[in-house]
Amino acid sequence: MTYLDVVFNYGAVPGENELRAIDSLREVYGIRVVQFNAKQRTVRVEFDASRLKQDAVAKLLRNAGIDVREPVALA
Repeated sequence: MTYLDVVFNYGAVPGENELRAIDSLREVYGIRVVQFNAKQRTVRVEFDASRLKQDAVAKLLRNAGIDVREPVALA
């Protein structure tokens, strides 16, 4: 397993329904951690790169109702 982090900016602030959907996102095989930073308006996802790609992670977030924008370049 190769774990990677991806960080996305998001637009609209997630509500209660979106956060519930994110909680179920953790059940997806390959997703380890989902963290929100409200101050920077970013969401960080740690995932298994041997199972998922960055685009698939973004799609999962969008399906959960998160207004995902562009990915943030990590240093």
